[in-house]
Amino acid sequence: MSAKSPREVLNAYHRAIRDKSPDDLADLYAVDAVHEFPFAAPGFPPRFAGREEVRAGYRAAWGASPVTVSDIRDVVVHETADPAVLVAEHVVVGTLPGPDATVTVPGLLVLRVDGAGRLAHVRDYMDGYGVAAARGRAAENASAGHLHERSPADD
Repeated sequence: MSAKSPREVLNAYHRAIRDKSPDDLADLYAVDAVHEFPFAAPGFPPRFAGREEVRAGYRAAWGASPVTVSDIRDVVVHETADPAVLVAEHVVVGTLPGPDATVTVPGLLVLRVDGAGRLAHVRDYMDGYGVAAARGRAAENASAGHLHERSPADD
């Protein structure tokens, strides 16, 4: 079996995001890969060092998130002079429980794929404020839902 091309890795990366699968995502990385978040995102560390940190970090983040990813759209891939490096723009679209349920988070990825077809280095420029705003709306929706729940005593 031949190594995945950078575009194939990007497609698998997007699938893992849509499925919110930390295992599928982490399995794309080399053991010693680095995943950086150059723009500080509330609730995210500045980087993950190694495949298992990627797995644990995304398991925690996605496990705590009420967002269901429905689509990844507006994907634009830019080739670079280095065939192992891709720059990809995208918008992650998701839904939250409750009113005002649509969430859009634009992002830009710089992916370096090693000779074995694994991610060696990722720079993830996501809209951290968009993620934080979605978390805030999810918390508000959850609080509002608790305020409107009926108890048996209400009947």
